[in-house]
Amino acid sequence: MAEHIQVPVVATVVGGATGRLDDFKGGIESVIRLAPEYPLETLQGIEEFSHLQVTWFFSEGAPEDVALHARAPRDNPDWPATGTFVHHNHRRPARLATSFPRLLGVQGRELRVTDLDADDGTPIVDFVAVFQEMLPRGPVTQPSWPSEMLADYWRDATER
Repeated sequence: MAEHIQVPVVATVVGGATGRLDDFKGGIESVIRLAPEYPLETLQGIEEFSHLQVTWFFSEGAPEDVALHARAPRDNPDWPATGTFVHHNHRRPARLATSFPRLLGVQGRELRVTDLDADDGTPIVDFVAVFQEMLPRGPVTQPSWPSEMLADYWRDATER
């Protein structure tokens, strides 16, 4: 098994959120700018889809931020200590995140989106149109603490 892999940066986030905030990420518009080495035809047909699946790199974090132990989410003692691979943050070994922004429009190599929770300047290592058939099958279950923790995550940024 490979211990490390290399992946290209295929695009960059332009505009949108700044400051590594935990909540109020809703309603923020940004642009996914396709890197110039990829031909425009790689985007052909993408405008017919409502959402994208975007995999991005937590570039504001650092390798020393990785935490390989159980800990309370957001250091809140009211929530149970959970392992590294339960958390959705930059403290995981690969420092990757996946988001599902809504696609608002395409102009050239720029894809205008909303609700992409990656900051301005974030490297994108992959994106693809969302196919409903590729979403989780069956009921999605979770304990109550993620809903408590993320109650304000997608609240409109103007309410900050």
